[in-house]
Amino acid sequence: MLITLLLYVILGGTYLVVAPGALYFYLKSRWYVAGSVERLLMYFLVFFLFPGLILLSPFLNFRPQPRQIES
Repeated sequence: MLITLLLYVILGGTYLVVAPGALYFYLKSRWYVAGSVERLLMYFLVFFLFPGLILLSPFLNFRPQPRQIES
């Protein structure tokens, strides 16, 4: 019973936190340079890991930093 609960927690944590977090950083680094097959894989992973991406989205901010205008 305890091993089953532990397995559910590990698999759920991997699906909802670990894999979407890794996907966020992968997408950030490869979004503008990916080829067509890699982009197809990215879209599939976003679809597959969508619940975890929604769960992490309030905590991650990948917007570009504001530019410093020199005067």
